[in-house]
Amino acid sequence: MTLTELRYIVAVARERHFGRAAEACFVSQPTLSVAIKKLEEELEVKLFERGGSEVSVTPLGEEIIRQAQATLESAASIKEIARRGKDPLAGPLRLGVIYTIGPYLLPDLVRNAIDHVPQMPLMLHENFTVRLLEMLRTGELDCTILAEPFPDTGLAIAPLYDEPFMVAVPRHHPLASRASISSAELKQQTMLLLGTGHCFRDHVLEVCPEFARFSSDTEGIRKSFEGSSLETIKHMVASGMGITVVPQLSVPADHGTPDHPSLLRYIPFSDPVPTRRVVLAWRRSFTRYEAIAALRNAVYQCPLPGVRRVTD
Repeated sequence: MTLTELRYIVAVARERHFGRAAEACFVSQPTLSVAIKKLEEELEVKLFERGGSEVSVTPLGEEIIRQAQATLESAASIKEIARRGKDPLAGPLRLGVIYTIGPYLLPDLVRNAIDHVPQMPLMLHENFTVRLLEMLRTGELDCTILAEPFPDTGLAIAPLYDEPFMVAVPRHHPLASRASISSAELKQQTMLLLGTGHCFRDHVLEVCPEFARFSSDTEGIRKSFEGSSLETIKHMVASGMGITVVPQLSVPADHGTPDHPSLLRYIPFSDPVPTRRVVLAWRRSFTRYEAIAALRNAVYQCPLPGVRRVTD
């Protein structure tokens, strides 16, 4: 039995699919399948039911996978304990960031980290919240920057900032001249959304819950488009395909100025303004506390226009 085999069975249990699990582990599907079969033969138990389009975990397999998860966390802790005698700021810090934060925070954050803690290079990984939490639990990441809420996993959490949302519309849209807009006024608009898996999609659906009912067999689907990134959606809004909701930091600082005319207009929400809380999360067993503090300070040194820093 090896840690690699344990990572494989945890990945299959998470993905419920051998192909996707192999992709997540950066190995071929045959390699993953052979390793899991070898482990099943060694343990003389069946971990997964293989049938249909989805893999299911056997009752005994559920217990073994929970223990495998705990073992992977313990293995990660051993590596951290071994570093205790060293400078906690020396060496890379593996940081995960969700897609709707990374492009707007990381350029300034990396620059600040290089200026103030050059001995602690940031190893960056962008992904969905669910995947980042999994990588955090298995020790593939040291910490993550996420937006609440997310599943309670017993992590240590430090708030960073509260970020308001804005409405993005084409510059010639009837709403473009408005000083503010209420969420109720968006109900009759064509809303462009991020695809499933993005937590910001869920935040937008909280603001505009009527869009949650859209499915392929309803007329409402004609009113929505699912994009892979905020920037893709912004370009589609600029072309007149609809409107969208974006986080404050994604709004260009110089948008709409005479020197930088924009195809988009960004309109604030009227009270109550929808916001999201962005936090820094890490395993409680992670021992480089000074590194976490240095990263948090580097975030606070970023411009963060329009957001409210939370220093509690």
